[in-house]
Amino acid sequence: MSHHADTTDLRARVADVLPGLRSDLEDLVRIESVSADPARADEVRRSAEAVRALLAAEGMDTEVVSIEGGAPAVIGHRAGPEGAPTVLLYAHHDVQPENDHADWDSPPFEPTERDSPSGRRLFARGAADDKAGIVAHLGALRVFGDDLPVSVTVFVEGEEEVGSETLPALLAAHQERLRADVIVIADSGNWDVGVPALTTSLRGLVRADVEVRTLTHAVHSGMWGGLVPDALMTLSRLISTLHDDAGDVAVAGLHAGPAADVDYPEERLRAESGAAPGTRWIGSGSAVERLWTKPSLSITGLDAPKVEGASNTLVPAARARISLRIAPGDTTENAAARLTEHLEQHVAWGAELSVRITDTGEATQIDATGPAYDAARAAFAEAWDGTEPIDMGVGGSIPFIAEFLEAFPRASVLVTGVEDPDTRAHGANEGLHLAEFERVVLAETLLLARLAEAGRPTA
Repeated sequence: MSHHADTTDLRARVADVLPGLRSDLEDLVRIESVSADPARADEVRRSAEAVRALLAAEGMDTEVVSIEGGAPAVIGHRAGPEGAPTVLLYAHHDVQPENDHADWDSPPFEPTERDSPSGRRLFARGAADDKAGIVAHLGALRVFGDDLPVSVTVFVEGEEEVGSETLPALLAAHQERLRADVIVIADSGNWDVGVPALTTSLRGLVRADVEVRTLTHAVHSGMWGGLVPDALMTLSRLISTLHDDAGDVAVAGLHAGPAADVDYPEERLRAESGAAPGTRWIGSGSAVERLWTKPSLSITGLDAPKVEGASNTLVPAARARISLRIAPGDTTENAAARLTEHLEQHVAWGAELSVRITDTGEATQIDATGPAYDAARAAFAEAWDGTEPIDMGVGGSIPFIAEFLEAFPRASVLVTGVEDPDTRAHGANEGLHLAEFERVVLAETLLLARLAEAGRPTA
C-alpha cells in the first residue's frame, strides 16, 4: 500500500461502489428495526435477514444467530490469504425509536437527501447509527472483490440500542468464529466533519433508583408540618449533596483521570450541547476532561405528586433515578458502592433510604499503541487528505466494548464510526454526512490493506 498508485486505485474503486452502497443503505433504513419496540420484532428479524443477504452476496458464509430472549445478530466470514490476519468488523442493525414523527423534517424511515450547514446529508433513523456502519463494512468487501487482503468476519448485532443484554452469551457461544487479531467497531464518531478520530476511552454507567421515606402514610401539612420532614424535601436535600458548589461530583472515592489535550471551542460546545444561552457549565478541569475522564451525575427521573392538583399533605415517600457516568479506570462495583455509601451518609433526619442499582456498564480505556493502531492512523490520515486522526474520548458508554476486550483480550480494538457532531444519532432528523461516509469507506478499505501489510501479530 505504500505506492501512491494503489491509493488512487482504491479511491477510484470506492467511488465506483458508492452508488450501490447508497442504495443498499436506503433499503436497510426503510426496515423499522426498532429493538425497543416489541411490536416491531418482525422488522428486527427482517433487518437481520437483509444484512445476511447483503453479506452472502459478497461471498461470505453467513448465519443469523441469537440467544434465547435476545434479538437476531448476523455473523459472516470470508477467508483471506493463508497466514493473513483476521479482522472482525462490528456494527449493529437495530435502531433507536424514532419518537414523534412531527419532529422530523422528512419521514423517519424514508431516506431523504438534503443540505445541512456542513454539507449534504442523508436523513433517516439509522442512516448513521448504525446502518452506515454496516454498509461501510460492505463497501470495504466490495472494493476488494475476490482480492480480499485479510480474513474478514462481520458481526452485526441486533440489540445494541437496548443494552446488548445477550451479547456476552453470543460472544461466548460463537467465540471461535468471532476470534480475531483486530476488531473494528464502527459505532462511534469523528471529532468533526473533516477530522477523523479513534475513540480510545469511554465512560461507564451506574444507574440507581433511590427512595426516601419519612412517613408510613400522607398526613396533613398544617397539623404536622414543622415537626415531621416530608419526603420530597428530604430527597431534595439528599440530591443536593451529590455535587459541590462548583458542580463537580461530590461522591468520595470515584476515579478521575486526565484527558487528551484537545480544545473544544466554546461556540461548538454551545451549539452541540443545546444549552440554554444563560446556562453556565458545571465542574472543573478542561471541557473534555469533564466530558470524557471525570465522573458525571444526573437526575434523570423523579417520582413525586404532580404540581397540578397536589393535595396539601406531607409526601410520605419520593424516588429519584440517578445516572452516574464513571471515568475510565473506575469499576462499576466501586462506583455503585461509593454512591450507596454517600447516600447512606447524607440522608437527613433519619429517613428510610433504599438504593437499588438498576443498570451498570463498565468503562473502557484502550491502550491505542502497536501495529494495528499505526495502520489505522495511517489509513485515516490518508482518507482525510493528510488530516491526522485525534484520539478522543466519549462521555457516553458502550459497555459491549468492554465485553469484547474481555472476550478477546489479545485483540487490538479500533473504535471508529460514521458520526460527526451534527449527526443527531438518537434524535429527530438523524443524518449521515455523505462526503464523510465516502471517507469512512475509503479509510476502512485502506485499513484492511495496511493490516495485511503489517501481517499477523507475533504473540
